[in-house]
Amino acid sequence: MIYLDYNATTPLCEPAREAMLPYLERHFGNPSSVHAAGREARAAIDNARDKLASLLKVKPNEIVFTSGATESCNLAVLGLARCRMERGGHVISNKAEHHAVLNALEHLEKHEGFDVTWLDVAKNGMVDVDQLAASIRPETRLVSIMSANNETGVIQPMREIAQICRARGVLLHSDMVQVFGKMDVDVSMVDAASFAAHKFYGPKGVGFLFLRSGLSIEPIMFGGSHENERRPGTENVAGIAGMAAAAEWVEPERGKEQERQKQLRDDLWNRIAKTFPEAQQNGDVTRCLSNTLNLSFVGFDSETLLMALDLEGVCASSGSACMVGSVVASHVLLAMGLPIERARSAVRFSLGKWTTADEIEAAGAAVKRIIQRLRSRESQYAVA
Repeated sequence: MIYLDYNATTPLCEPAREAMLPYLERHFGNPSSVHAAGREARAAIDNARDKLASLLKVKPNEIVFTSGATESCNLAVLGLARCRMERGGHVISNKAEHHAVLNALEHLEKHEGFDVTWLDVAKNGMVDVDQLAASIRPETRLVSIMSANNETGVIQPMREIAQICRARGVLLHSDMVQVFGKMDVDVSMVDAASFAAHKFYGPKGVGFLFLRSGLSIEPIMFGGSHENERRPGTENVAGIAGMAAAAEWVEPERGKEQERQKQLRDDLWNRIAKTFPEAQQNGDVTRCLSNTLNLSFVGFDSETLLMALDLEGVCASSGSACMVGSVVASHVLLAMGLPIERARSAVRFSLGKWTTADEIEAAGAAVKRIIQRLRSRESQYAVA
C-alpha cells in the first residue's frame, strides 16, 4: 500500500506509542482523583501541557486539552463569539474553512442571531485581506481564518490578518490543524488556535486549543470544572501523553523533512503532468504546504479516480463526498470560484515522513495506467 493521505491522518509514531502505554496499563487512575493513582495521571497531563507550551512558547495555562480538531474549533468559534455578548453579534470568516468552523458559524448565523461576513476567496485560495479590513465593525467579535487549508495546502497571510485584527481590537482564531510539524507555528499572532494530535503522528481522539491568557471563553459542554472550567470531562491521559511525545518527535527535523517532502511532491506533479498534461494544480503553488498536491483531472470525476487509485494500492483523497448516490464537489474549490467540472475532478495527494521516492515513482506509474485505461474506455464508448 502507498499511503498518500497524510493530511487526513498520520501513522502513530513510536515515541507516542511508548508514551501512551503506561497510561493504558498500570497508570490508569482518574486524573481528578486525589489518591496516588490519580496523582500519577495528573502528573502526566501536567507534564504534557508543559511540553506543548514550551514548543509553542506559550504559558501552560494557555493550553486547553480537547478531543481533537473539531471540538477545538467549535470551542473557539462558539465560545469566543458568545462570550460577554448579548444575543447577536458579528463574526468574519470564509467559505473555504473546514466544516468544524463553517458549521459552527452557520449555527450562530441561523440560530443565535449572529451576522456572519463571508470573505471572498481568490482562485489561488487566498482570502481578501482588504475586504477583511473593510468588513470589521464596532460589534465584530471574532475573525476565524485557517492558517493552511487541509485540501489545497494554501497558506494564508496570517501575520497581515493578525495585524488588521489587533489594530481593530477584534479577536482572531485560526485553525492550525494542518500546520503543526509542517511549518513554523507562531501563536503569538492569534488569540486562539486549534490543533489535533493525529495530524502530527499522535493518536486520534485528542487535541488542544491555544487560548491566550486573560481571555474568557464560554464552555460548549457542561459537567465538570476540568481544564480550568473551560472544557469539562475526564481527560484522555494516554492520548495527551502521546500527543506531547509526537509533538516533540516531529519538530526537531521539521525543516529538513519538509524540504524532502517538497521534492517528492514536485516529482509526483511532474510525473502526473507528463502523463496528463491537462492536469491543473489547485491553489497557490508558491504559498502552499510542502507536502500537499491538489490536482484536477478535468474530464474525469474524482470518485472514479480515487477508486481506481485504491485498486492500484494508492491511498489518496478528495474534497468530494458521495451523498445519496450523488457526488458533491469540494466546497473549498467552489469557494475559490473554480468551475464545477474542475471541483468534481479533484484529487489530493498528501505526503509524510514515511513517503519514499520509490512510492512516488510507483504512484506516478499507477496514475499513468489509470489515465490510459480510462481514455481507452472512452475511445471504445465513442466508437460504439
